[in-house]
Amino acid sequence: MKAAVLVFPGSNCDRDMMVALRAAGADVTPVWHKDSDLPAGLDMVAVPGGFSFGDYLRCGAIAAKSPIAGALRAHAERGGYVLGVCNGFQVLAETGLLPGALIRNAGLKFVCKPQALRVETTDSVFTAGYRAGQEVTYPIAHHDGNYVADAGTLAALEGEGRVAFRYIGNPNGSAADIAGVLSANRRVLGLMPHPERAVDAGHGGTDGTALFRSLVGALETA
Repeated sequence: MKAAVLVFPGSNCDRDMMVALRAAGADVTPVWHKDSDLPAGLDMVAVPGGFSFGDYLRCGAIAAKSPIAGALRAHAERGGYVLGVCNGFQVLAETGLLPGALIRNAGLKFVCKPQALRVETTDSVFTAGYRAGQEVTYPIAHHDGNYVADAGTLAALEGEGRVAFRYIGNPNGSAADIAGVLSANRRVLGLMPHPERAVDAGHGGTDGTALFRSLVGALETA
């Protein structure tokens, strides 16, 4: 399985993402934001966490206008897989690849801690390695992780089973405790918690491992 990890000024989880993907068996290439094309033959693109362009304007807004963003959109529109984590989720929302927006945490403070989550659906390559309803723990580290969307969008996400993860004990005020959502074709996942920081027992837990193994395994056999 061939993957690319986008890198922006201010990305700080790009190496973590590459390590997690490689440990799961992926062939991974970093791609700088000023590139206008992605490597040929990619199966998936990961947009990592961090503070792209210093979070100026809105989190992810400048990254969504970078040269590589056009190739990212084209990849997703032709059915390629995309994973956006934390700042990456914000970028995907800004590009329109996922619905809704991420705004300032309800408590107006940066939150950084291990966070309990519930897996809401196994109907995606990202979550197929879990059980529906399974509780996992991923780290969170964000100031603008409060997921919001209009009532119609929230109803569609719920009705179509596109809420991938939900917070257990909402840390930021997100609507319906939503921690991660899937695109309509279920090939794009955005989530605020960090599965790539939960793949090494020495770092506090391995609950993220199943996500990467499931993703890589599914795309290797596709």
